[in-house]
Amino acid sequence: GSLSSLAFIGTEFMPRLDEGSILIETRKLPSVSLTESVKISNEIEKLILQFPEVESVVTKIGRPDLATEAMGIYQGDVYVMLKPREEWTTARTKEGLIEALSREIEKFPGVVYNFTQPMAMRLDETISGVKADLAIKVFGDDPEILDSIADQILHVVSDVEGAADVQKEVFAGAAEWQIIPWREELARYGVNISELAELIEAAVGGWHVTEMIDGRRRFDVVIRLPESYRANRETLSGIQLRAPQGELIDLRQVADIKQLSSPEVIQREDGQRRLAVQANVRGRDLGGFVAEVRERIQEQVQLPTGYYLQWGGQFENQERAMRRLSVVVPTAIFLIFVLLFWSFNSVSQALLILVNVPFAAVGGIAALWLRDMNLNLSASVGFIAVFGVAVLNGVVLVSYFNRLLQKGNSLRQAIIEGSSVRLRPVLMTALVASLGFLPMATATSAGAEVQRPLATVVIGGLVTSTLLTLVVLPVLFSLLGNRSRVES
Repeated sequence: GSLSSLAFIGTEFMPRLDEGSILIETRKLPSVSLTESVKISNEIEKLILQFPEVESVVTKIGRPDLATEAMGIYQGDVYVMLKPREEWTTARTKEGLIEALSREIEKFPGVVYNFTQPMAMRLDETISGVKADLAIKVFGDDPEILDSIADQILHVVSDVEGAADVQKEVFAGAAEWQIIPWREELARYGVNISELAELIEAAVGGWHVTEMIDGRRRFDVVIRLPESYRANRETLSGIQLRAPQGELIDLRQVADIKQLSSPEVIQREDGQRRLAVQANVRGRDLGGFVAEVRERIQEQVQLPTGYYLQWGGQFENQERAMRRLSVVVPTAIFLIFVLLFWSFNSVSQALLILVNVPFAAVGGIAALWLRDMNLNLSASVGFIAVFGVAVLNGVVLVSYFNRLLQKGNSLRQAIIEGSSVRLRPVLMTALVASLGFLPMATATSAGAEVQRPLATVVIGGLVTSTLLTLVVLPVLFSLLGNRSRVES
């Protein structure tokens, strides 16, 4: 029953570690200027500082000089340093504080945000290239189809319980001028298209004319039209080009000028264009959330030929860890069986002692349910630890039963005397381990999130394994001994 209940328990890679601070990733419109981006970030900082739990706020916009992180000026990482938990008044938990902050930041139009923590953000970005718990990457060739598929996935993920900060990567939104030359008109005036390109480059992009030297430093001197000319279609259309015969030709006479919304950034992975939808998970386990999202996307989103999805984020680590544990745990149990066989020279007794492994699993799983914890890597390590203690207790009992039988005691006498004599060593082994893990199971300090599942599983597993070892193991040994006598 306990093993079957694992299908319904929540799963995750590791418990969410409280770093004592919050990182809010903000995204404005891609076409925002640096001045406006700084202004909006300052307003967000002022709003966050109104919360009594916040000690200080600092925002990083764009990328640093060394370009260690590719960020546009429309992106900003807001680092929120928090006061000690005893001074909080808005909420008693970090999740509650994030909810309160989220409601206030929603008031800023055109700002998309994502709540995480500094170290967690770096880990997520290293794993999947996206700063969130879950990343759904859409791969394909046509940008419009990619955008359409991402919109469908965004709608599906937003409807799943536990989804938070759902957003898709910024794809378009940067304003640009598209100048299409009319070759027939250029030929009629005798103007080469390269001359038109040079004019546009000088007017809009800038023309390098000379270099200023200040000691060892050198500065390029570039000329171009003022911002008011470059940002206005009419004034841009009025730029004049001199023909070989001396005529002055307006740009509008030889080219069509359009204002378009172009891609801000084109993301590629493994040589393939991709667009990602990201989401955080709050209020439920990551494994269950990903499973539900996968099921819904499979039902509601149809991918054209040549387009496919990849799933990334923290659950990638979880899947890798579970795959390794599915190999490591059976291997460890097999090695324990080999050692037990060498010790007792009996397959039946080696298997009998291994019965303590499910005895321990029962308590560990029950403890996770009682404390409303998810099955994660920390809890899995706890199961491995408690299996060792459970096997040790089985060895203590069975070895003493065998010793009494060798002295000439009957099977019943050996079991009764052995159980009573070995009661104290078995209880001491279990109590020492349980009491040793008790502070970890009840800890609330920094880093306790990782310790609690491990300690909980060990304590719960020791309770059931000790009780069942003292009650069930002697009964099974008795049945095994009677069967051996009948066969002999």
